[in-house]
Amino acid sequence: MPNEYMNTMLDRLKTDFSVSDITQRKPALTTLKVAKQNAERLIRELRDREGFTHLSFITCIDYIEDGVFTLVYMLHNYDSNDTLGIEVDISRDQAEMKSIHTLWAQAWTYQRELREMYGINFPGSPRLEEDFCLEGWDDIPPMRREFDTKQYSSDRFGHREGRHSEQPREHMKVTLYPTRGGDE
Repeated sequence: MPNEYMNTMLDRLKTDFSVSDITQRKPALTTLKVAKQNAERLIRELRDREGFTHLSFITCIDYIEDGVFTLVYMLHNYDSNDTLGIEVDISRDQAEMKSIHTLWAQAWTYQRELREMYGINFPGSPRLEEDFCLEGWDDIPPMRREFDTKQYSSDRFGHREGRHSEQPREHMKVTLYPTRGGDE
């Protein structure tokens, strides 16, 4: 169970920010969900009033079936040694979220990566339109679930002479375990 301070804080956040789906994943790691319009204010409140001064990372989960991306902001409080995961659903069709680069300078790096890999826009975030990892990329963002990695590889690289595939089971039997008889 979260400690008394954490329970009190979470009860207040439910009231003040309409947070939901509060889940303790393990001791000192709790996640919660907040609406997009309340997210930046909540994150600022956690940093300024609740001691969650470290932005560990920002990531994304693609729920293509539901038409949403879930952004996850991981915040850490060094005084209490608690970590909070703030989950925010945004539409896949209009993937845009308010930037938090003014709260943590390193946020713009995570936001650039999410723009490049998922196509999420963070208006006002520095250098957002510059290539980050995928210089010259001209296809849909590669971490979106509709991106077909195998098809992309086939289209771009095709068959190359001199390359061949091994059947894993046969390769292991012949090369790695030749004295075992092959019936394992």
